[in-house]
Amino acid sequence: MATDSAMFASSRRRQSPSLEAFLSPVDLSDVPLLRTLSSTSSEIVSCFSDVRFSFQRRNSRSLIRKVQVIAVLLQHLAPESSLDPTAVLCFKELYLLLHHSKFLLRYCAHSSKLWLLLQSPSLSSFFHDLSKDYSTLLDVLLPAESLCLKDDVREQVQLLHMQHYVDDNNDETLRNRLYSFLDEFENGSVPNSEELSFFFFEKLGIKDPTSYREEIEFLEEQIKSHGCDLEPTRSVINGFVDITRYVMFLLFKIEDSNEIKKQRKGLISEEIENTFTTLPKDFICSISLNIMNDPVVIVSTGQTYDRSSIARWIHQEGRSTCPKTGQKLVDLSFVPNLALRHLTTLWCQVNGLSHDSPPPKESLPKVFQTRASTEANKAAISILVRNLAHGSELAAGEIRVLTRTVTETRTLIVEAGAIPYLHSLLKSENAVAQENAVASIFNLSIDEANRSLIMEEHDCLEPIMSVLVSGLTMRAKEIATAALYTLSSVHDYKKTIANADGCIESLALVLRNGTVRGKKDAVYALHSLWLHPDNCSLVVKRGGVSALVGALGEESVAEKVACVLGVMATESLGAESIGREETVVTGLMELMRCGRPLGKEKAIATLLQLCTLGGAVVTEKVVKTPALAVLTRKLLLTGTDRAKRKAVSLSKVCKGCDQKTQR
Repeated sequence: MATDSAMFASSRRRQSPSLEAFLSPVDLSDVPLLRTLSSTSSEIVSCFSDVRFSFQRRNSRSLIRKVQVIAVLLQHLAPESSLDPTAVLCFKELYLLLHHSKFLLRYCAHSSKLWLLLQSPSLSSFFHDLSKDYSTLLDVLLPAESLCLKDDVREQVQLLHMQHYVDDNNDETLRNRLYSFLDEFENGSVPNSEELSFFFFEKLGIKDPTSYREEIEFLEEQIKSHGCDLEPTRSVINGFVDITRYVMFLLFKIEDSNEIKKQRKGLISEEIENTFTTLPKDFICSISLNIMNDPVVIVSTGQTYDRSSIARWIHQEGRSTCPKTGQKLVDLSFVPNLALRHLTTLWCQVNGLSHDSPPPKESLPKVFQTRASTEANKAAISILVRNLAHGSELAAGEIRVLTRTVTETRTLIVEAGAIPYLHSLLKSENAVAQENAVASIFNLSIDEANRSLIMEEHDCLEPIMSVLVSGLTMRAKEIATAALYTLSSVHDYKKTIANADGCIESLALVLRNGTVRGKKDAVYALHSLWLHPDNCSLVVKRGGVSALVGALGEESVAEKVACVLGVMATESLGAESIGREETVVTGLMELMRCGRPLGKEKAIATLLQLCTLGGAVVTEKVVKTPALAVLTRKLLLTGTDRAKRKAVSLSKVCKGCDQKTQR
């Protein structure tokens, strides 16, 4: 069988093939083999007889009829039949063909409609090859004397054998029409909206916003999961993604396409609205002090911790006691606490927070943007911007999605005039609209060319600051933090941003109270603002340094904080202000004790810098820390090359201080 299984291995919405699909049942013979084949063929008929196939209808129905006849043949074989070697070999081959048939039918039943249409030639070829394989098998099987088939059954099988494969021309006609729309966009013109809408709605049968989004997600999954040998090419598929999105906006109001999400959010809110008003202590990991992302129960004690934290406690730090109870852990294994994970997820969704997870990376690989894709995007964006202009708050959500990945799309959105409308939504009383607006501004600010438009031409700093200071959700505040970080990468804007009312104080609050993602952005933003000489005293005065030192106790950001403090400590003002913080030395020592190699390196480098420029008081505080000598010696043995050099330098500082004390 020449079936190319790689073709079917892409979508997360489909079940992967079982190993049975590629292995012959070599351990079965005679009666057990016949029973297995009868069961498999009956299952195929039962599962797919009532399925409405969108495409490959004739091929699918023809294949199901073949399997039906095979099922009849198998049912009429005598249970006690003793099969000759030729028949056994044929039935083992039949086992493979039935599984390939099941797989192909399932693929055609559950794949995206657009994808099936685009793959029509390949799929037709697969059906054709499968039909030939059945014919070849029957050529060998029917003459076998050991089958003892009744005349009527043999006649049905022979009629099946005589059936010829026929192409479904309707699929090819629709496929050609779909490509004609792509060609029109490629030539710089927008197809007639009525014809385009009729084709998608009536001919393809894609009739609601959810189905359009599923089509888009399915095609994007192909772009992401296939290599450069994808047919059609990734750029062509991307063009169809953009056309599908344009048709969705043509046919449905922006509010309609978000209705399901709104309903789901409402159900979640209703489910636990009055259950938790503050962050429940059971959601906090007692090791990391963060919301648990993946709670697990220790088998020995029944206590729950975040998986990453307890794994580090046991495996990396070599501890064998329970962090809460102090009990000796007889069994070091742990199991997921699924109920608690479900509750924390719901609580985070209702309160606009997210689990501690890294920022999302671009979901799609770099794809060459064809003219067709660009023109379809322009048409879709023009609809969105018109909706924004007429007060559609949810259109900002669509803008947010479009600005997430592709630079060319961000440029088109700016050119369409979206920024002024996003500016007005930043002060919206609708939490979803505000978050979508600030996220869209942040995504646009990723492109350097847009930063002056945001800061100067459209004067968005004040409303962004408003979101940072008094945003409706913590997530909106965190996104505003990220936006200020990217905007502050322009040197001329650093001072303007730092002097905005409440900026440093609000960044400090995000660093103290935000999610891991928000805390990281706050660290980056404070660091960026510090790099302007005129901002240093401001960052100190308004609590930025204190917040950074306090964050040394946060495992998730301690390493980055140590790096930033090390940079700040290269100036006397920074070293002195950091040294005045009560917890800075213990925080850096803790990082030296149990951090990663890079974290330990950053910690000792910062301590050395504090001793160098922080003054005698700071140096004395560092040198007199009891654990310093032990940790320094350990780094001399196990640290990175840079950490070893810093350890040697710090040891010299300690010796110098001891000599002065003795004198």
